[in-house]
Amino acid sequence: MPLTLKPHILTVASAYPDPPFDLMENGSATGFDIKLMRAICAQLELRLQPVRYSGDDFNGIFDDLAKRTCDAVISGTTITPERSRIVQFSLPYLEFNQGVAVNRQLTPNVSSIAGLRGLIAGIQSGNTSDLLARRLLAEGGIADIKYYPYHGITSALDDLEAGTIGLVIKLFPVISWLVRERPKIVGRDAGADPGEARNCLCQGQRRLARCG
Repeated sequence: MPLTLKPHILTVASAYPDPPFDLMENGSATGFDIKLMRAICAQLELRLQPVRYSGDDFNGIFDDLAKRTCDAVISGTTITPERSRIVQFSLPYLEFNQGVAVNRQLTPNVSSIAGLRGLIAGIQSGNTSDLLARRLLAEGGIADIKYYPYHGITSALDDLEAGTIGLVIKLFPVISWLVRERPKIVGRDAGADPGEARNCLCQGQRRLARCG
């Protein structure tokens, strides 16, 4: 079986925007994940071909990988048992907590998860932040969950600024980056539920997984 779908090319899917890991600048893919894959491609003597995942639910990116529409996925990905049944993961390269963004003007007293009671959480579909949101909802820590398509994170932050929702949950490095130019919003480390961002690849592509 050939190592890659196209000779001498490694086709890698990522979901954007997911800074600082995956972002587009002047029409070109960049960020930590893309630079990491370029280094891996150099080891394997392959040319990197980044592709944008455009599905509404992030978990669909793993179905695309299993169907061999790409060679690999890298997108600040958290390992879960469900995903591990579909794809093979590389060794972890980063670990960090979930983050919570709130409107500092409308909810100035929120400084921890304990202060979220009564607020609606915005979550991207298929994002593992949903695990924390569902737990908080079950415990009465938040009022409800509103889901956005994965590529709709900007809309979620717009709603947070407008007060339509009370918080957005996303991995802390990502939410911190996304709110840098939104003075009404502050991102806080949730201090729990660490996620491991890992490169993942199709089952059987063991040479690639060892390089991740």
